[in-house]
Order: sequence, then structure tokens, then C-alpha cells
Amino acid sequence: PDVIFHLAAIVSGEAELDFDKGYRINFDGTRMLLDAIRLIGGGYKPRVVFTSSIAVFGAPFPEAIGDEFFHTPLLSYGTQKAIGELLLSDYSRRGFLDGVGIRLPTICIRPGLPNKAASGFFSNILREPLAGKEAVLPVSEDVRHWHATPRSAVGFLIHAATIDSAAVGARRNLTMPGLSATVGEQIAALKRVAGEKVAERVKREPDPFIKGIVAGWPRNFEPKRALSLGFTTAEKTFDDIIRIHIEDELGGKFVA
Repeated sequence: PDVIFHLAAIVSGEAELDFDKGYRINFDGTRMLLDAIRLIGGGYKPRVVFTSSIAVFGAPFPEAIGDEFFHTPLLSYGTQKAIGELLLSDYSRRGFLDGVGIRLPTICIRPGLPNKAASGFFSNILREPLAGKEAVLPVSEDVRHWHATPRSAVGFLIHAATIDSAAVGARRNLTMPGLSATVGEQIAALKRVAGEKVAERVKREPDPFIKGIVAGWPRNFEPKRALSLGFTTAEKTFDDIIRIHIEDELGGKFVA
């Protein structure tokens, strides 16, 4: 194929709980994929879009993380993604492939069932109440994080597949645009869009494991390079994030 999207990964919470599995899939799997492309030879040089993560950054942070901020992952998952970024850059530099890495925000609201991602609660506290179910909030409402919708993520991937690599330059990995919001702001948006009864389905149950992981996560960004290269989001407010989920995943209806 002319374009390869590398999305496969073990999510953050699972990579932290199962060290061997995390490195086997997130590190070895990425290296083996890139090497398989290299070994084809014969001038084959596909565009490889690698989905990295804002987990490559760790605390302490500036007020908003700019494009010059260095990698300081505080989790195995973030370390594995940072290694993947370096591999993508080196294989691109050597001419084996034409790589673009996109550091995705936490995707919210993620459709489907809850998974083992430590960030899963950001979606769970919105998706489940909209479906008429209770959801557990394991952290305090003042936790701030960086979000983008699945609709935006699709746009990021498509743009990364077609962007001119000369414009990207040697720094092949880009932080994607998003929306910074606290958990409290998420719940307030849910209340505005769907009503008080829906928002009351969020139950507060602190989880020390999740709280410990989230404490080292980035909160806000200034992704100037990505914006200058034409990456854009579908949402402008957190109300938009909830409305997009209702439109794209729920057929325009939710359980009031």
C-alpha cells in the first residue's frame, strides 16, 4: 500500500500493569513493522502514519506545552510511544519510509465499551450516562486534560496521510490540536447538553491507581506546528464534543 496507518497498541493502563506485554507490542511491534517495510526494498517508500500520544510528555509542565518541550514520559506506555517516534524519524531519515507521527490527544468521547486505558474515564463519564447507565469518576473534578473527538482524529489521520513531508521537515512527529478542559467542565457540559438527570449518573469513587497515573499527564498545549500545517479540530467547545458523539454514535438521540 502507498499509505500505512499504524494504530495498534496496548493502552496505557494495561502497558503499566503488564510490562512485558507493553514492550512486546508497543515497542517490538512498531520496530518489526518498520523493519518489514525496510526489507521490502526495491524503492518501496510508503507514507507511514504513526499514532503517538501526548503521554510522551510528563510533569512538571509549563502552563501550556509548546512544540519545543522535551520528552519526559512517566509511564511505560509513554516511553514506548517516544521510542516509536524516534524509530519513525530515523527510518524516515534513512529513506526506508516516509513517516509522520501524530501525538493524539485523549480521544473523547470514545465509542464502544470501556477498556483498560487509564484515560478511559474521560469518555466513560459522558458515554455511559448518555446511554442511561451509571459511570464511575475515579479522580477529582479539578483534573485538567487535553481532548479531541473521534471525528477530529479521523481528520488528523487523513491529513497526515497526504501532507507534504517537505513541509513537515526532519521533525516528523507533531502534537495534534485539541481542547483543554477539567473533569468538572466536562460534567458541566454534559449537564448543559443532556440535562441534570443524565449528569447525575456520574458517581464519584476515587481510585488511587488511576489518580497516580493521571497526576503526571499533560493538561494543555500550544500545537503551533500542527496548526500551521493545516491540522484542525471539529470541535470548539466541550459542548461540541458531546453533541458530536450524540450525532455520530447515537443517531442523534440519548437516554434522558
